[in-house]
Amino acid sequence: MHLYLVQHGEAQPKEVDPDRFLTQRGSRAVEKVALFLAQKSDIFLDVIYHSGKTRAQQTAEILAKRLRPVKGVREGKELNPMSLPWGWVERLKEMEENIMIVGHLPHLNRLTALLICQDESKQCVQFYNGGVIHLERDESGIWTIKWLVVPDLLP
Repeated sequence: MHLYLVQHGEAQPKEVDPDRFLTQRGSRAVEKVALFLAQKSDIFLDVIYHSGKTRAQQTAEILAKRLRPVKGVREGKELNPMSLPWGWVERLKEMEENIMIVGHLPHLNRLTALLICQDESKQCVQFYNGGVIHLERDESGIWTIKWLVVPDLLP
């Protein structure tokens, strides 16, 4: 199973926009990452989940236009910034699909730490707005980080 974790693109501050739509720079950065990923022939997605928050939904939709997940884009449960990650850890044990989760910090940090380090309090990777971290689960259930890409590294 392949799991792609994405921190939403740069969003407007809450004081400027209570709905926190993506900034123009945030949208462009996510589009740049989406184009890069679409050119990688080995990425196949069944579904993209997002938190339901505007900034995550917009990010998921930009990625979906290029990556074309078979089952589309869906709002997922327990993906808000302060959601506990244990529900997703359990769901992922049962999943065989290749999925992308577009979410928020600190939830993504906690989820990754549980999958890689088995300790949600550890910081095992740095997330960036619009960046993607690719994890892979082997046949024994062990997760590893395969690669990560951040918008600032792309031309």
